Amino acid sequence: MNRDFNTSFSSSNLLCQETQQEQEACFSETAKESHHYKSPCSDNEGDDEYIQNLVQRETTTDVGFQINLFTTKTWLKSARFDGIQWIFNTRETFGFQVHTAYLSVSYFDRFIATRSVDEGKMWAIPLLSIACLSLAAKMEEPKAPFLSEFHTKDYQFENKVIQRMELMVLTTLEWKMSSATPFCYLHYFIRKFHGEFETKGLICKAIEFIIAIIKEMSLVDCRPSIIAAAAVLAALNGGLTRKAMEDKIGCISLWGSLQSEHIFSCYNMMVAIEMRKYVSDGGGGGGIKRKLTFNHSSDQNSLSKKICRP
Repeated sequence: MNRDFNTSFSSSNLLCQETQQEQEACFSETAKESHHYKSPCSDNEGDDEYIQNLVQRETTTDVGFQINLFTTKTWLKSARFDGIQWIFNTRETFGFQVHTAYLSVSYFDRFIATRSVDEGKMWAIPLLSIACLSLAAKMEEPKAPFLSEFHTKDYQFENKVIQRMELMVLTTLEWKMSSATPFCYLHYFIRKFHGEFETKGLICKAIEFIIAIIKEMSLVDCRPSIIAAAAVLAALNGGLTRKAMEDKIGCISLWGSLQSEHIFSCYNMMVAIEMRKYVSDGGGGGGIKRKLTFNHSSDQNSLSKKICRP
């Protein structure tokens, strides 16, 4: 049952109506630096120099993390999964573009990497999910919904509570909200790995792999270009060996040996996710069944025009 803050009175409601100081106390700083990708996209996604500059911006702003919070805190991993599932479900409800959902997850992960969450205050995760999706919608969508239109299963947050959370996200990320997403790179990598001819099915498969891996790992652990390259390779061939993959990416001078290792690890994770889906669907002779979490027509049109906006 949803809990309406304006009509009911419970301990959970009191938590969600906390003062600004109490709300901020739920998130304690664990790192001084915010982690961002200041890489606005343009229409010229197939240009080598543009892509090189985009990857270089990733390199200069990327800071690794020594501790994976989702490994050390299993409850947080589960809560994150629920939060991301809500983001993608709500994205479908409002008809947001797929990169809007990705951007909101990147805000979520960057925030969590900088601040820790009190395990006893489980309302903080859905509140953070709403704030991140709202901010991403304001960045990417022609018209963002009113805050009152965002609903979760167990909580109904007041507008002022969401606004305070939005401000906390903005200040934690130092207002650096324009980030590259893997979708900026898809056409480029398809052209490099598959030739000039690309099909709608290939784009859709690559997007599906990106969405799948978002739910498995923190986006601060892998650069957008790495995710994009792995997704295109997985969409083209799910049985690549390490050497075969290195031969594929050898024509692209974007990364060093460490990044090649990351691409292969990301690729293997995507293939493993696909295999789990295949097994859970019972296999069968009809091929791998997929439940797409994006609209083919709307997102394909968006991808063919312009993936990202500054």
